[in-house]
Amino acid sequence: MKRQVDRYGVMGYPVSHSRSPIIHRLFALQTGQNISYELLPVAPGELRSAIREFGEKGGKGLNITVPHKTAALDVVDQLSERATRAGAVNTLVFQDGEIFGDNTDGVGLLRDLTRNLGLHLASLRILILGAGGATRGILGPLLAAGPESVTIANRTVEKARVLAADFSHLGEVTACRFKDVPAADYGLVINATSAGLKGETPPWPRAAITPDTFCYDLSYGLTPTPFSRWARECGAREAVLGWGMLVEQAAESFHLWRGVRPDTRPVLRQLSISAS
Repeated sequence: MKRQVDRYGVMGYPVSHSRSPIIHRLFALQTGQNISYELLPVAPGELRSAIREFGEKGGKGLNITVPHKTAALDVVDQLSERATRAGAVNTLVFQDGEIFGDNTDGVGLLRDLTRNLGLHLASLRILILGAGGATRGILGPLLAAGPESVTIANRTVEKARVLAADFSHLGEVTACRFKDVPAADYGLVINATSAGLKGETPPWPRAAITPDTFCYDLSYGLTPTPFSRWARECGAREAVLGWGMLVEQAAESFHLWRGVRPDTRPVLRQLSISAS
């Protein structure tokens, strides 16, 4: 008898560039799971009906990507603590007629930084550039790792202050403008802006980079990003793209869906992606 193929996918607009089908296909082969994974372009305003239809037709789970991560909050029946804290959803689980929403972005970043890249975040000074949804999604797990402090820098300080206030109960979080970043020995600088990929050049604070600074871009590509090039020009110790976070957050979603956790290292190797 032929085994049933469980259906998964990613909804976003656009999604044609997504590497998620490749990643989840490799996870499935590695763990012996019988699944399919589709690219599902869903225009803004059509998310609710698309998610409901997917579940009604027997779909088991979804990834949610830009621009729908916040809108998906209003579609789920249950929400995880980390999704609530992040104010965004990137993983849906369909079970017993209900939709469970979670956010695996933060834990994906943390695993890449600590397991793949060998960073020790405890007592580290961290600078995050940008105060949008990407920053909100990673702040909780980063603060849980026990850094000395986290500074959020943004073009306008108001958004950064809101984030700092929302997460201040988890650790020391401060806010400032890009141009007002205080001088400090930042061990880790994370770019959570998308401006560089849009052809813009944010006023990234050159003084924040020292020969000991590890720079991480949440964006990824087959060539260096504007931020990673800038970081290297400033003399950073390393400048890494977000491929490892992409694979690690996918592994967490896969675990939520299938109950098994794939080994991400061979997947990173098979994708010919360097984690360093």
